Amino acid sequence: MPVKETVLEINIKNLKENFKFLKSKINPTTKFMAVVKAFSYGSDSKIISNELKKNGVDYLAVAYVKEGVELRNSGIDLPILVLHPQENDFDEIIKFSLEPSIYSFRILNLFFSSLKKKSLSSYPYQIKFNTGLNRLGFLEKDLDGLCNLIKKNPPKYIFSHLGASEDLSQSEYTNTQITEFESISNKIEKKLEVKIKKHLLNTSGILNYSNYQFDMVRSGIGLYGFGNDKKYKNNLRPVLSLKTVISQIHSINPGDSVGYNLGFTAKEITTIATLPIGHADGIGRQYGNGKGEVLLNGKMAKFIGNVCMDMIMVDVTNIECKEGDEVIIFDNSSYSAEDFAEKANTISYELISSLSRRIRRVVK
Repeated sequence: MPVKETVLEINIKNLKENFKFLKSKINPTTKFMAVVKAFSYGSDSKIISNELKKNGVDYLAVAYVKEGVELRNSGIDLPILVLHPQENDFDEIIKFSLEPSIYSFRILNLFFSSLKKKSLSSYPYQIKFNTGLNRLGFLEKDLDGLCNLIKKNPPKYIFSHLGASEDLSQSEYTNTQITEFESISNKIEKKLEVKIKKHLLNTSGILNYSNYQFDMVRSGIGLYGFGNDKKYKNNLRPVLSLKTVISQIHSINPGDSVGYNLGFTAKEITTIATLPIGHADGIGRQYGNGKGEVLLNGKMAKFIGNVCMDMIMVDVTNIECKEGDEVIIFDNSSYSAEDFAEKANTISYELISSLSRRIRRVVK
């Protein structure tokens, strides 16, 4: 049924199939962590988390504590890893039974201080190691000092993050990361005299390096239908479809301009359609002036002028259409978020995770 406003459709069937496909790549005993940060990559964290829980996911991961608290307040009781906790977060982390990723000595000391204030001798947490991505994490040379601090309260998991697992031409780099993580794992277990669970693989790691799945794997973008490789296009199906409508149609004369800063000036009689969606909704200005295209009645319509905060204008001169007609920004079949993002030389991650919460979400 055609939409009557701007909506983001969430295809639950595709989500389930993506999860099933990724699960098929790992051993039955390997746990699966679903990454639901950034409002589940722009979809809806509560909806996605509940569906994945029903289908047997073991763990969830978010970037920041606020995201974990929202999930707890919506009734999600799965273990939740907070990937990037800040120094003021630990009271809430403990209150809402979240697991922090400890990535530096400063954060470790702040975390342990919070436990001491609450008279907690132990609490589940995970330790992040930097094996080459160089964003967050302890280094292998930190192991002696680290193990002295955590000996009485060892982590539940240790993990790292692969930086180029989707690019097989960079396999040497990825294998170096894997080797370093294995070395760290062996050393920390020897120093602590305890077996520690591990996870390393992201979506592309699951697909390309499944021999190194350890005790758990993590998947974010794969669950939402993108595998960073066109060969998985039939296996991983996009979950999101962004649709809107034509608010108004204008015919403009040669010399007339469209939008702010005279972003477009007509050279001939041109028919334009105004759509109720803009950069406040996550469709950035980089798509303006002919870069972005939408699907309208089976034909592609180019953006005209600059993208406005709440509106986009498209050229419909050669497209038969009327006010109220449905417009596909991207969908889960013929014109994906990946296809749309490529028009502005960006990636599906950036596009879908930027989608505003003011867009109504609809489960399909």
